[in-house]
Amino acid sequence: MGLRLFLKGFLTYGVRALRGKALAFVLTGAPAWAEPVTVLALGDSLTQGYGLPAENGFVPKLQDWLVEHGDEVTLINGGVSGDTTAGGAARVEWSLTPEVDAMIVALGGNDMLRGIAPEVARTNLTRILEVAASRDLPVLLVGLPAPGNYGVQYKAAFDAIYPDLAEQFDVLYLQSFFTGLGEGQPSELQEFFQADGIHPNAEGVAQIVEGMGPIVQELIGEIE
Repeated sequence: MGLRLFLKGFLTYGVRALRGKALAFVLTGAPAWAEPVTVLALGDSLTQGYGLPAENGFVPKLQDWLVEHGDEVTLINGGVSGDTTAGGAARVEWSLTPEVDAMIVALGGNDMLRGIAPEVARTNLTRILEVAASRDLPVLLVGLPAPGNYGVQYKAAFDAIYPDLAEQFDVLYLQSFFTGLGEGQPSELQEFFQADGIHPNAEGVAQIVEGMGPIVQELIGEIE
């Protein structure tokens, strides 16, 4: 009789424990044994890690940050130095290989440096987001505010591209790739840049990753 009572109690506890795990699954939305996810970072030299040892570039450092914060993720470095939004639009389809679960889009800096018309950049970014939408992939669209030397109208038109498209396609949006560097004047932020004043140094990358990491976690959370 004692053995029967023991087994009955053990089975009852086991069922309750399983129910508890099932409830935890429902509440968290993901099991503890969920498979790692893969995220493509589609960008230019800022994404590629220009001027830095490979391990100190944006993508490796962002992956390190995410792993340290408990995310099982592989980031693919889809940064091409010198690339414009047109280049990104031309290669997005073959860059989104079957294992990719989500995408970060950080393009536009070279469009601005070349004075490319905002409407052209808008068309190219629209194409990129259309491809992602056709595959039901979550996207983080990262902006890059235009400098004022092209005039007020150019800056207004260019800066509006990113929030407009983020709303149109219902994707996550970060106002600037350099958000993590703070709100100081460019002259006050030079300690975070290489000699060219355009590409971040290792410390700059670390600050950028700290600023972008949380919203990339949001992106990962949207993967089904």
